[in-house]
Amino acid sequence: MDTSSAAPAPEPEAFRAAVEAMRRAELRSELSVREIPAPGRIAPHSFAIAADVGAPVHGRDSDLGTGRFILMHDPEEPEAWGGDFRVVSFTQASQDPEIGIDPFLAEVTWTYLLEALEQRGAEYHSESGTATRILSTGFGELAAQGEGAQIELRASWTPTGHDFGAHLTAWTDMLCAIAGLPVQPGATGLDAHRRTRG
Repeated sequence: MDTSSAAPAPEPEAFRAAVEAMRRAELRSELSVREIPAPGRIAPHSFAIAADVGAPVHGRDSDLGTGRFILMHDPEEPEAWGGDFRVVSFTQASQDPEIGIDPFLAEVTWTYLLEALEQRGAEYHSESGTATRILSTGFGELAAQGEGAQIELRASWTPTGHDFGAHLTAWTDMLCAIAGLPVQPGATGLDAHRRTRG
C-alpha cells in the first residue's frame, strides 16, 4: 500500500490540552513570544516556542536574552523520559564581563531554573542540563565590540501533572532572570502575543 500521501496521525487529546495550556500561560510583557516550527523527528508530537527579552532586531535573536522551549509527546513513554512528555529548552543571555568570569555563574543559572519551576508549582523529574559560560573579545574591525560574555543553558526535564502552562511560565521566568530583569507581576498570555503578530 502506498502511504506516501497518508495524513499524519491525529494529535492525542493529552497533547492538544498541553498545547492549549501553554497558549493560555500568563507571560511577562517584556517578552516577545512566538510559536515556531517544532522538530519532527525527535518525537511523534511536539510544540515549540521562541522567546526574546525585548523585540528581536531585523529577525535576529535579542541581544539581551533569547531561548527556545519545546514540549515533546510520545504516548509510548520512552524509557529515557520516564513519562509521555519531555521538555527540551535552550536559553541564552548576555552578561557583564565581570559576571561572565564568575565560576558560580553556571551553577546559579541552573539553580534559577529549578527555583522557577518550584515557585510556579511545575512538578517534574529526570531533569538534566548543561550551562556554558562564553567569553569573547573583539579584534580588528570588531574591536569596538570590546569584551563580552554570555551564559547558555541547555536543559530538559519530564513534566508531571497537567499544568503545562506553569512549565512554560517558569522557563520564561528563568530567561528574564538571567537577562537581568527584575521580578515583577506584569504578564500577558501567549495568545495575546499571537494575536499581536497576526
